[in-house]
Amino acid sequence: MAKQKEEKTNVMRLLEQRGIPYTAHSYPADGPVDGVSVAAFLGRDAEQVFKTLVCQGASGAHYVFDIPAAESLDLRKAARAVGEKSVAMLHQKELLPLTGYVHGGCSPVGMKKPFPTVFHETAVLFDTICVSAGKVGHQVEVEPGKLIAFLGADTADIVADV
Repeated sequence: MAKQKEEKTNVMRLLEQRGIPYTAHSYPADGPVDGVSVAAFLGRDAEQVFKTLVCQGASGAHYVFDIPAAESLDLRKAARAVGEKSVAMLHQKELLPLTGYVHGGCSPVGMKKPFPTVFHETAVLFDTICVSAGKVGHQVEVEPGKLIAFLGADTADIVADV
């Protein structure tokens, strides 16, 4: 099978620099795209594809939360996980200046500066998980333990109960 020349994102370059193996995936991004649709396109369970959400705590500090695509972030659980009184979702217009990423292409890897990061505790149950490669239409599949260690991230129960 001939290998197509893959488009490298900064996320991919950072993973390569750290010697973290990954598999690059792309999906059509011409129109509204959500994590569940991305998971279906990639042939992955929506529980294995993680979306990256950025919040601001009551202290003014910023935090990154990665949760399965079909789930919703529980703001109280998220605040508890990072030792804040409360956290609120970052406004979409603030995302690019703070992180360097646009909505739909936000990755926990390679933000303008590192922020405390928490993955939902189920991430470690999979051999691999997918996260944004830092650009809409691109994902990287990576071993969760290696990604979490690279980011210095924690894991916690941070999704809303059904």
